[in-house]
Amino acid sequence: MMILIFCITFCYLLLIGSFIYGFNKIPNFICQVETEKIKFSVVIPFRNEAENLPVLLNSILKLRYPVANFEILFINDASEDPSEEIIKKKLENTNINFKIIQNKRISNSPKKDAISRAIELASYEWIITTDADCLLPKYWLTCYSNFIHKTNCNLIAAPVTYYNINSFLDIFQTLDFLSLIGATVGGFGLKKPFICNGANLAYKKDVFKILNGFEGNNDIASGDDVFLLQKAIKKHPKSVLFLKAKKAIVLTKSQPNFKSLISQRVRWASKTTHYKNSFGKLTGFVVLLMNTALVSSILLTLFNAFSFKYLLITFTIKIIIDYMLLFKTTSFFNQKYLLKSYLISSIFYPFFSVYIVIISLFPNYKWKNRRYRK
Repeated sequence: MMILIFCITFCYLLLIGSFIYGFNKIPNFICQVETEKIKFSVVIPFRNEAENLPVLLNSILKLRYPVANFEILFINDASEDPSEEIIKKKLENTNINFKIIQNKRISNSPKKDAISRAIELASYEWIITTDADCLLPKYWLTCYSNFIHKTNCNLIAAPVTYYNINSFLDIFQTLDFLSLIGATVGGFGLKKPFICNGANLAYKKDVFKILNGFEGNNDIASGDDVFLLQKAIKKHPKSVLFLKAKKAIVLTKSQPNFKSLISQRVRWASKTTHYKNSFGKLTGFVVLLMNTALVSSILLTLFNAFSFKYLLITFTIKIIIDYMLLFKTTSFFNQKYLLKSYLISSIFYPFFSVYIVIISLFPNYKWKNRRYRK
């Protein structure tokens, strides 16, 4: 048992170490003023987002980009609150080019249907997706435009983090989320990208069509970002890039309570079994083994079936290598202050992770008052 746990720990050490190396391989991109502007169609699905839309809309109004060079496509996914009225009231007397489109359900994934519907009606070559509960940085589109001009890219993943972080629950899930972002950037740096975030993702419309959009995974409710990324990697491996720019960071909200956090993480976990990316599968498997090994070691130690000394060594190795990756990530996002809660979060995290895996084995889950089947 001890040898097995040490072997798992060694594999985990190599994996996270490789992400740290990959993170360093991608330089920070500096946005600059340019004369030639790319035109963008910004796609924002929404459902009952009346509470969150004012923040998003205010950030749209503050975008430092010529209004003639972008449009905003809002896709209403059967909202039952005044979301539409809020959008109209805020934008209709401005010079922002926007449309509100009604979603057409054709699959098990409302969000994929919404994005596909918007792309059909989009006016411009470049599509950028984000979410209705986000806050957009003012130089967001400028950074994308700069990056497109300087690279030969077809799909661009970009950074996302949480804001309004107050409680321990906020800090816990932000550290968890930033570890995913660290792995995301690290994967791109290793030239083995395997995940991204649809709250800050851009791609060419014709590439979306060449890849047949979300065809092949429409039966999976989530994954509008990851599965498209994986298809793009197969077709255009050298033109799938990460925009590591502080001025391109999109902010989003953490989950307000533990129940909704569980639902969100189960939704994320539900798509991992459908990954076709071998490096993504390997990463998920090693991380699961490491957390399971830690939980098992703790339980065995309580029954005097495992040495506390070896448990301490294993746990110490994990928290040190995780800290090194999180230090990189929190530094990039200017959120190093979160690390003061890192140790206690590290104690809870293995139990949280294993619990999510266990309940994600059930065939159904609920998200935003809708029930989905895996």
